[in-house]
Amino acid sequence: MAEAHAAVAFSFSVTHEGVNVDVNHEALKAIFRSGLRSTKKSMGRIKNQMKNGVYPATPMSWLFVLTFVLGFILAGVDPSFGMIGWIKTHVPWLNTAPPLVSYYGSCILFATLIWLAKAFTWKYFLRLLLNYHNWMYESRGPMSLKTTLWLGTVKLMGGRKPMLMSYQFSLPKLSVPSIKDTMNRYLHSVQPLLDEEKYSRMERLAREFESGIGQKLQRYLVVKSWWATNYVSDWWEDYVYLSGRSPLMINSNFYAVDAVFINPTHRQASRAANIIYAMLLYRRELEREELNPILLNKTVPLCSAQYERQFQTTRIPGLEKDKLVHYKDSNHIAVYHKGRFFKVYIYYRGRLLKPVEIEKTIQQILDDDSEPAPGEEHLAALTAGDRVPWYNAREEYFKKGKNKASLDAVEKAAFFVSLDDEPQNYDPKDPSKLSEFGRAMLHGKGYDRWFDKSFTLVVTSNGRVGFNGEHSWADAPIMGHLWEVATADDRTMGYTEDGYCKGEITTPPPNPIRLEWDLPKPCLQAIETSLEAAKQLIADVDLELLVHDQYGKGFMKVCRVSPDAYIQLALQIAYYRMNKKFCLTYESSMTRLFREGRTETVRSCTVESCDFVRAMDDPQKTREERIALMKKAADVHQINCRNAMTGKGIDRHLFCLYVVSKYLEVDSPFLSEVLSEPWRLSTSQTPHQQTNKLDLTRHPEHISAGGGFGPVADDGYGVSYIIAGEDCVFFHVSCKNSCPTTSSTKMVQAIVKALSDIRTMFEQH
Repeated sequence: MAEAHAAVAFSFSVTHEGVNVDVNHEALKAIFRSGLRSTKKSMGRIKNQMKNGVYPATPMSWLFVLTFVLGFILAGVDPSFGMIGWIKTHVPWLNTAPPLVSYYGSCILFATLIWLAKAFTWKYFLRLLLNYHNWMYESRGPMSLKTTLWLGTVKLMGGRKPMLMSYQFSLPKLSVPSIKDTMNRYLHSVQPLLDEEKYSRMERLAREFESGIGQKLQRYLVVKSWWATNYVSDWWEDYVYLSGRSPLMINSNFYAVDAVFINPTHRQASRAANIIYAMLLYRRELEREELNPILLNKTVPLCSAQYERQFQTTRIPGLEKDKLVHYKDSNHIAVYHKGRFFKVYIYYRGRLLKPVEIEKTIQQILDDDSEPAPGEEHLAALTAGDRVPWYNAREEYFKKGKNKASLDAVEKAAFFVSLDDEPQNYDPKDPSKLSEFGRAMLHGKGYDRWFDKSFTLVVTSNGRVGFNGEHSWADAPIMGHLWEVATADDRTMGYTEDGYCKGEITTPPPNPIRLEWDLPKPCLQAIETSLEAAKQLIADVDLELLVHDQYGKGFMKVCRVSPDAYIQLALQIAYYRMNKKFCLTYESSMTRLFREGRTETVRSCTVESCDFVRAMDDPQKTREERIALMKKAADVHQINCRNAMTGKGIDRHLFCLYVVSKYLEVDSPFLSEVLSEPWRLSTSQTPHQQTNKLDLTRHPEHISAGGGFGPVADDGYGVSYIIAGEDCVFFHVSCKNSCPTTSSTKMVQAIVKALSDIRTMFEQH
């Protein structure tokens, strides 16, 4: 409690001798430094907003325009054709100013207006250029003249040294596809999954919808697309994520694991300190917008809006819908270890703590042998269970007193850190250890992750790291960017020969503050109920990780097949061989070419992929026929991916039409049936090399093993993969133990066999 008492800036007491005031000067200095830091950050945000508002114009270009105008004026030529005189006469504060101030003030104002007009014209023209997407559909090789000219113009107009948010106002809006196009794409996507009778019925429903109520719903959606920044993203966040009442753990949250081929230190406090420090440096760059925006082909920008809520963000439970709360700043992190919660300050005397100082603070927590308060150890299970019981408990027991103060410390933290007391590792001789590592990151014990936080950093007892991410605020590539930077900076900072953080402590850092809880018996019962629900979910999930090191991207490129399409086709083979049928397949694709874009679905099971899969087990087919069918299927998959990325997908359009129908209280048999179709194979590729800090050519061992998620359907699979360089692919396969027809182990074996058979097909002579 000493730290809590020291945090009081002043205290007073009334005695018979009068009023005694005790002022804590150190606390006042801390308050002043905190206020100064907040002011600097606010000023920095305002400055960045002004820069981004006129980008790709720059302050230097304003100075150039002003010099140009003043040069003409001094030469006796009026470049404004009388506008400067009009401004001088009609602008009140210039009309009453001294003659010299009035004249040159009018010149400056005219130059500024010309500069702003040029800046916004430039920005609008850049937006028009970024609406061109035909470059994505061109085959590899020399670009067409049209695309070459377009690319050169975008580079010319794209500005220099952009900040993270510089392109936001230049990105185009996501337009609404036509009903006819979406119906045609949808019917083509379900053709391999339905027999002739069922397909005819579905075609009839689709055409009735297209010519009937669909037209009315479409008009409303088009109006929304004119008004809203993005016609999909707000509804997607609200209805797909925040309105869900089922547990976040396994069902929604995702995870990632360490770079498993190396382990820079086995010391838990040291690894935690370096990663925490790297993440805080990343946060500082993010707040200052010093991170480079991601550019496709080093030219075409992606939307950066999702980065805004990466830190200081918490999902708050609600009765019918949750809400996301983002705090502008935080000077602490929350840490969990052996059932206790701690508040750890990350700034001291106006500066960010160094890794060696964070290491000392973390070690204090590890050495603390105090017992958890009643209910404290399992408290975070409330965030793992159903949302309504957590909402009720929060409203009843966490609205005042020490419970509210401690909950605020957790929810307002920059992020959450869990110090596990078990080791995790990768052993090529025992693949089950890597799967156990993945399970620890996906769900832990059900009570040692704060599943509502934007992310929980997990550090194991032997120095391995991973994270568990909440999904509503952003998609996996955003966390992947942070993870790539943090692990790369961790290696750059390095450790001593004994595995400790480098550097020396000159001033003792602030001690960690143990959070206090007063949980009554009804709250303890709510915690245990949520924990029981979490345990049932954990017992039902079957997760298997695979390190496929027989070959990787290198061989796939030699075959002249897109690596993503190659793996998707292997997954189709694996599923078909296990189930003797095809299924609706989901692959996540990004729509960040558009402002505030998030994801779209690529329907990977196509007529062409089914033809190839059947041919693989058809002895009547020749090697050449199979290869031709595979390349045809891969080409179709690539086109579908590009359609999804460029706003010509299927499922987000249908989802938004369904939302409009609910607002209008109109029933659509077609939409109801389409949106109830289960995704029995849900897949996602984990991106990497989003920065220039990861050199897989020189250091292939630095690649993270990626991450994964739980199954979407009760009788289906969740498959995530990361193409880790030229010779390795990591797979994360999940399903439910309660389903008698699914098995992650068998699915992994089927994937290995499918990949081996495809390789054999290409190598045969």
